[in-house]
Amino acid sequence: MRWVIGIGIVVILAIGGLIFWNFRTSAADAALGSAVDLYTTPLATPGAPVEAGAYSTAAARATEANREFVAIAHNYGWLPEGTKARYFAGITYEDLGQNSNAETELKAAAGSSDRNVANLAKLALAGLYRQTSRDNDAVALYNEIIAKPSATVSASVAQLDLADLYATEGKQDQARALWAKVKDADKNGAAGTIASEKLGAK
Repeated sequence: MRWVIGIGIVVILAIGGLIFWNFRTSAADAALGSAVDLYTTPLATPGAPVEAGAYSTAAARATEANREFVAIAHNYGWLPEGTKARYFAGITYEDLGQNSNAETELKAAAGSSDRNVANLAKLALAGLYRQTSRDNDAVALYNEIIAKPSATVSASVAQLDLADLYATEGKQDQARALWAKVKDADKNGAAGTIASEKLGAK
C-alpha cells in the first residue's frame, strides 16, 4: 500500500509539474511575441499625426520594448524564452546607447546552451565591441562563431564581419584570405557574392 501511495504521489507531482511548465512556457512565449511585435512596430510618418499605439521615434519604441524584454528575462529566465528576451534586451539597450547594460545582457545570452541564440548574441556583442574599440574581443567572438556556426549565424557571416574588421585595421592580406575562403565555400550564395565583390574592389 505504501508503494502504491508513493507512486501515486510521484505521478501527481509529475503531472502537476508538466502542467505548470506548459503554462509558464505558453505565457513566456506570448509575452515575448508581444514584445517583439512592439519592437518591430513601424514608426509614425514624420509630419503626420501620431496614431494610438504608434511611436514617433525609434528611441521611444526601443525604450518601451526594452522594458518588456527585461521583464520577460526576469520572470522567465529559466525558460528558453527568457534567454531570447535577454538577447533582445541587449539589442535594445544598444539602440539606446546604454552599452554597459547591452554588454551584460548580450554576454548572458551568449552563454546560452542554445547555439542559435548564443551565436546571435555573440554577433551582436562583437559589433558592440567594434564600436567601442575592443577589436581583440570582437575577433575572439567571430572566431568562436566560425568554429561552431549555427542555423542563425553561419560561419560565412562571421568570416565576412571578421574580414571587414581586418580591412578597417589595415590587415588587407588577412581580409582577402577570408573573403577568398567565403567565396569558395559559398559560390552561389549571398555571402559568396559579397566576398567576390569585396575581392574585386580591392
